Amino acid sequence: MPTLEHNGIVEMFRENPELAPHFMATLFHVEVPPHTSAVVVESSLDQLLPVEYRADLVLELRDAAGALVLAIVVEVQREEDRDKKYSWPVYVAVVRARKRCDTAVLMVATDAVVAAWAAEDIDLGLGLGHVKPLVLGPTVMPEITDPAEAEREVELAVLAAVTHGNGPSGMAVVLAAVHALARLDLDHAAVYFQIIYDALREPMRRALEALVMERQTQGKATFPPFAQKIFERGISEGFRDGERKGFHDGELKGKHDVLFRLLARAGIALSDEQRDRILACEDGATLDRWAENVLGAKTAADVLS
Repeated sequence: MPTLEHNGIVEMFRENPELAPHFMATLFHVEVPPHTSAVVVESSLDQLLPVEYRADLVLELRDAAGALVLAIVVEVQREEDRDKKYSWPVYVAVVRARKRCDTAVLMVATDAVVAAWAAEDIDLGLGLGHVKPLVLGPTVMPEITDPAEAEREVELAVLAAVTHGNGPSGMAVVLAAVHALARLDLDHAAVYFQIIYDALREPMRRALEALVMERQTQGKATFPPFAQKIFERGISEGFRDGERKGFHDGELKGKHDVLFRLLARAGIALSDEQRDRILACEDGATLDRWAENVLGAKTAADVLS
């Protein structure tokens, strides 16, 4: 089932389609054809393929004359799935046949094991042909620790924090990304921060919370409001008293905020009863599931099912 991390990364590429060719050129050193536009056209693929062969996103690059020069299938992969080794070549073949242009698969896999598995060449049979996904994983993803660099490449900094946030340089990578989020509007920044935070394992979360508490104590709180909301109750009510309830409440508040923002961005209206139901929910897993349901949902009932 898609997660907030999965959906959030897909939306990142949907809203910034130039990211895919930019990453292909800068991180994989692929010679991307000159183009003047990059647009999302996943609906074309939906009409071509049954549901079991539906890609996360398909982009078209066109030149100044409007000619199609490259199609990019974007996939976010969080775990190994042997069926994908059969479906990814289908994506490439169908899009290439329909669009009559070169086609590539760009994969985002933040886990090292999954990334290595996804990067394997896919033999189409008897060694006579293969598909090679371009995998944006830990070995390719740079560790962005310089806040200035993170500001220049905000989305890359977010992906770097998700990928390397639990590593030796994790704190520096996360702080650089959080610093860069201040450049975005509140809705996007809050969603991206929640994605980063959810990707952190317990030791790094605790270290980040301790840093926030230290800076608050010293009057040097530099975290933006959307990040402070995740921590403030945990710090002021929970950790200060040696209890966990405050942090739990703060985390739930963050999940409520993210869900409401995702619903607003998807143009899904809520009745008063549905809004009250969300606010009354105190189960983090349920809130995560509802956030996952937003992608592809048409009504609030679809989300809260």
